[in-house]
Amino acid sequence: MNSPVPDAAAKAAELVQRIDVATARVLATVARITDEQAREPSALPGWSRGHVLTHLSRNADGLANLLIWARTGVVTPQYPSMEVRDHQIATGADRPARELIVDFAYSATAFGSEAAQLRDVDWAAEVSGIRGAPHPAWYTLWRRLSELEIHHVDLDAGYRPVDWPPEFARECLQRAVSSFAGPDSPAALLRVADNGAEYRIGPPEQAPTVTITGPSHALLAWLVGRSDGGGLTATPAGPLPSVPPW
Repeated sequence: MNSPVPDAAAKAAELVQRIDVATARVLATVARITDEQAREPSALPGWSRGHVLTHLSRNADGLANLLIWARTGVVTPQYPSMEVRDHQIATGADRPARELIVDFAYSATAFGSEAAQLRDVDWAAEVSGIRGAPHPAWYTLWRRLSELEIHHVDLDAGYRPVDWPPEFARECLQRAVSSFAGPDSPAALLRVADNGAEYRIGPPEQAPTVTITGPSHALLAWLVGRSDGGGLTATPAGPLPSVPPW
């Protein structure tokens, strides 16, 4: 059996490439936004596009801390606290568009530079974000990719769930369903039209009462609150059930 270190390093190398592409797409979207457009509402309630871009920048900084932790073995928290993280986003949101864009590009480059310094063995090191369970360092890259792709949609500037790379939509859907196994989630079977995969959500002991079918990007967008379920069908016919916040 192969050791986990080469597997972790290979996964990391693949994710670094995908992050670079996703970062370039965000930059292309925001390259020409004006100061006024940066202050307009995003698709996230209470946040402007400036909030979303500032969050992406501070997220790069925070996740870079986890890469430093993996490389050095010195515990380096993602953020000092959630309060500090929220304050940084709030105070950075109203900056001029050019400053927001430069900050995003600089923080993304710094994150990539940290990733380039890790040795193969470092990618299997365990780190912990400010939320969630400990995870290997390579998973930090998946977290960054998810932030880029989902918040790119949240910018409400032309990038939509249908624009997500199919590989990302399939993989993120597979990971996201585990967050919907509680009693607040509807008992449903999700059927992916593009590859035939099926996932159950809702309490494990409860049989699905509805089957929801559609392409992976549409299922993911609905599940994580980025669409009202357009492009999905329910069997038996009827409105889609409500799902709790992701």
